[in-house]
Amino acid sequence: MKKRNDLGLAPLIAIIGCDGSGKSTVSAEILIWMQGYGPVVAAHLGKQMGNIGRTIAKLPLVGKLLDQFIVRKTKSTQAHREKKTPGLFVALILYVFSMRRLRRFKHMTAQRRQGLIVVTDRYPQLEFPGAFDGTGLSISAPGNFLVRWLARRERAQCEWMTSFRPDLVIRLNVDLDTACARKPDHRRELLRDKVAITPQLTFNGAPIVEIDSTKPLAQVLAEAKAAVAKTLAERGYTQSNS
Repeated sequence: MKKRNDLGLAPLIAIIGCDGSGKSTVSAEILIWMQGYGPVVAAHLGKQMGNIGRTIAKLPLVGKLLDQFIVRKTKSTQAHREKKTPGLFVALILYVFSMRRLRRFKHMTAQRRQGLIVVTDRYPQLEFPGAFDGTGLSISAPGNFLVRWLARRERAQCEWMTSFRPDLVIRLNVDLDTACARKPDHRRELLRDKVAITPQLTFNGAPIVEIDSTKPLAQVLAEAKAAVAKTLAERGYTQSNS
């Protein structure tokens, strides 16, 4: 995919990894540390279906049924292999989650145009449709024409978002057992898929720094800060309070 002309936009640092890899912790620490370089903001660019699903599961009476429904729709690799077109109601739900993410992405891009450095938790990808912050609907599966129209719309939105290549991707790598231990409320099969996919993502050829997030947090942060400092220096930024 062709990279967009991002001249004039402030730096974008994306932190990605499986659930349990420490994305939220590392993102928060990096955000505080980066304030020495100038105005910096955070953005979450996942669809947030998992978080909402776990909240829904706690609701009385209907929670369990709704949670099971969401889990079926987020078993990404299986759904993609089977190429099944969901019903219109399910497709609309998936599309709403995509629209919410698109709105956050546009807001983040506007902040970059204003000169704010951005640190993101997660980043959209197109390499694995139906999985790990990719598209939720298949454009090639047969079925309802309205569902296929929604799939094409979602695909176009994701193509636009992924055309913005991050200045740096920090990939936090973690093994399945560690991810499960850190996220006991997550289903092992879903974490297994994410652990497998994480190393294969390329983010449109963006520079990627690999970090073993099973190491002590202090070491993980030191490696992440060193990578960010190098990237920002290449963009002409200096840390005023270092």
